[in-house]
Amino acid sequence: MEIAGTIVVVTGAAGGIGRALAQGFAAAGAAHVVCADLDGDGAGQVAAEIGGTGVQVDVTQEAQIAELVVMVEGQIGPIDLFCSNAGIFTPGGMEVANDDWQRIWTINVMAHVWAARHVVPLMIARGGGYLLNTASAAGLLNQIGAAPYGVTKHAAVGLAEWLAMTHGDAGIKVSVLCPQAVRSAMTDGMGENVAGIDGMLEPDVVAQACIEAIRDEVFLVLPHTQVRGYMQAKAQDYDRWIGGMRKLNRKFGAA
Repeated sequence: MEIAGTIVVVTGAAGGIGRALAQGFAAAGAAHVVCADLDGDGAGQVAAEIGGTGVQVDVTQEAQIAELVVMVEGQIGPIDLFCSNAGIFTPGGMEVANDDWQRIWTINVMAHVWAARHVVPLMIARGGGYLLNTASAAGLLNQIGAAPYGVTKHAAVGLAEWLAMTHGDAGIKVSVLCPQAVRSAMTDGMGENVAGIDGMLEPDVVAQACIEAIRDEVFLVLPHTQVRGYMQAKAQDYDRWIGGMRKLNRKFGAA
């Protein structure tokens, strides 16, 4: 799909990958970019920079996602590309409090479900559309020291797969973004971290990888190209791969 002339919605657009996506889509000729974020002022600032629309949206509330879709469709135009990008990081393992597990599940998984629930039927009715869901390499390889993050990102990848295989014949295209470390508020202060072993990318580099994937209609977006090799090693010998991850856990697990 070509970006030029499209109407695009980006959640988590006030900073990091979301901000870079909004800027990248505008530079690629999108007709209008809607920047949504819990930080409404931040979303507004990004929108002002690119001539778009800023909206405060709490993605933990399905009703607010539904209202976002209704607003864009009614006041701006049909959504061609919905980027469900908002996400959070929660460290820890089994000891993480239930409320924290629920919060990360709501943001990292259910927000994608709710976006698809409200925008996909509209897209299908007019012949198709595009979803870009932000997951993580943790959704393919897991995350040392952060069970809630690894589990929810696996679920996000699984949802993207399901959407692609279920609605592809109806014209719905799906890409899922799975980077390792990206410079953002989420990675500030992490120091040496397993996600950064192959280097930390700038958000604009990640956004450009997404734009290219959308143009080529590629499902899996891997800005860190090494991740594909790790996936192949995992599939070839799962036990050996787990052994390698245990070594990483001994080095980074307490970090």
